[in-house]
Amino acid sequence: MTIDLKHFQEKLEKEAALLEGELKSIGRRNPSNPNDWEAEEKIDEVEERPIDPDEVADRLEEYEENSAELKQEETQYNDVKDAMKRIAEGTYGKCSICGEEIPTARLEANPSAKNCIAHAK
Repeated sequence: MTIDLKHFQEKLEKEAALLEGELKSIGRRNPSNPNDWEAEEKIDEVEERPIDPDEVADRLEEYEENSAELKQEETQYNDVKDAMKRIAEGTYGKCSICGEEIPTARLEANPSAKNCIAHAK
């Protein structure tokens, strides 16, 4: 079976762009580690009024939600980038554990899959 690498490269590039856009909407790249993303706390301009404890709680809750979402999307993004690297290295479509080819249907469903069904988590 021959895998259409160009097809999967295009799928992965589109997915990477989408995920990067989502990551940028809730976080930023860590300046000391460009492979890491961190949630951004929304900080309004300093206002001349007392800080409302409910507002502080709402901001903290939003930050925590963004952190959880960012972590999940960051994992997906890194998996996609890793799959693109495997294409460049010539190992894409092969199970990282047994070396057998990953079925095309699995790659269509999850282009960043690195293991066959038998060795999936």
